[in-house]
Amino acid sequence: MDTHSPALPQFGFDNSFSRQLEGCFVAWQAEAAQAPVLLQLNVALAEELGLDPVALNSEAGTAIFAGNQVPEGAAPLAQVYAGHQFGGFSPKLGDGRALLLGEVIDRHGKRRDIQLKGSGRTPFSRSGDGKAALGPVLREYLIGEAMYALGVPTTRALAAVATGETVYRETPLPGAVLTRVSASHLRVGTFQYFAARGEVEQVRALADYAIERHYPEVSGAENPYLAFLLAVANAQAVLVSKWMSLGFIHGVMNTDNMTISGETIDYGPCAFMDATSPQTVFSSIDTQGRYAYGNQPAVMAWNLARLAETLIPLVSDDKDQAVEILTEMINTVPDTYEEHAIAAMRAKLGLTSVAPDDVELVNELLAAMEQGGADFTLTFRRLSDAVRGNAIPVQNLFSGLTGINAWLERWRARLAQDDIAPEIRAQQMDQVNPIYIPRNHKVEEALASAVEDGDMSAFTSLLRIVSDPYREADGQQDYAMPGPQASVPYQTFCGT
Repeated sequence: MDTHSPALPQFGFDNSFSRQLEGCFVAWQAEAAQAPVLLQLNVALAEELGLDPVALNSEAGTAIFAGNQVPEGAAPLAQVYAGHQFGGFSPKLGDGRALLLGEVIDRHGKRRDIQLKGSGRTPFSRSGDGKAALGPVLREYLIGEAMYALGVPTTRALAAVATGETVYRETPLPGAVLTRVSASHLRVGTFQYFAARGEVEQVRALADYAIERHYPEVSGAENPYLAFLLAVANAQAVLVSKWMSLGFIHGVMNTDNMTISGETIDYGPCAFMDATSPQTVFSSIDTQGRYAYGNQPAVMAWNLARLAETLIPLVSDDKDQAVEILTEMINTVPDTYEEHAIAAMRAKLGLTSVAPDDVELVNELLAAMEQGGADFTLTFRRLSDAVRGNAIPVQNLFSGLTGINAWLERWRARLAQDDIAPEIRAQQMDQVNPIYIPRNHKVEEALASAVEDGDMSAFTSLLRIVSDPYREADGQQDYAMPGPQASVPYQTFCGT
């Protein structure tokens, strides 16, 4: 077969990571899948990347997405990194079941990684098999696309392929490979790997590369490495403020799962809250609640402090001075986060001006929601009904009305400070408060149908719904409602 045939998928790879960062990876090849079948192709993302969806939706495209064929220009590699996992430092992690095929320049001129996940063992697999099961692959595809539609910076899935093989976890499961697209796969843990080994020049090379790729505006700063940290901190503050405004819980905020670009990565034990509670944990392995919903902003700041530690020798030759400078910067992170968080919540509450008591107003609502057992997503969505003159839909979400009625009265007084017509305000609120999120019970139904019955129809329907989360569609009320309360708390798993 002529691999240069124009009928074959052409990616136009331009692989700066492998060119510029020798020592940060191991060149590697995927393990061949036995009988690959293309289950899902993200046509819109393919077009955004400048790729031909027709060529990808073919036997040759399936072979590429399964790891059976290396496309022209690809340079498959496994990246190395370290990471703090639940607070404990692991000095060597790396891509244990993923391969970076290469980078493409998308239609907007942005550089994007294309990576296979679940393509077999690598030098960093440790005791793992390097494979992925179908359920976690489809979960990452679904949640990533939902997050993208919700306006959250995120990695995305280009394709999902069933391998025709069985992987063994607690039970035998069908295998799959995800093709993931990201701004890059640079992580806080990437910097930690080389810093822990005392390889200062490799840390410098990483920082220079990250600045060039993600934050070129800081290259001319008086102290570009300090400015780089500030830019990463701002990107992460924006990201986590969006998570919090949507009731999203990542579940495994280890430093190796924190991107330098500020994108959400690794949708393993993640989920959206139904009933509101800062203590909500979904991850089966987060037994201490380290990554509970309410802890995410503090964990973000802690992770950024770990990144700051790797930059000490770059910020100043005087270590004590560098530590002082970086500490001062890290101490600003909570305030940076709060600025983004309150701005997001003002929009959700329909506030178009700034008032000193807005933080208190938000906190009082969240407290009333927790006390009243109110659904997080629907409470904010139904506030626009109250703006239109009907408070009953939001009141019906609370088990007791005292807290929400008192809050509604205070909120209406605050709204009166803004000169905006009620219908315009309500429309603006509906553009930031989704009606549809990937409800946990719906996700589980879709994944079970695909994994156990080989039926992708429930997955496809759910994907369609969550890809248009702000427009309430006729006949789709079931997708907006939380599932029945279970006697056992909902749990999610890493899927490794």
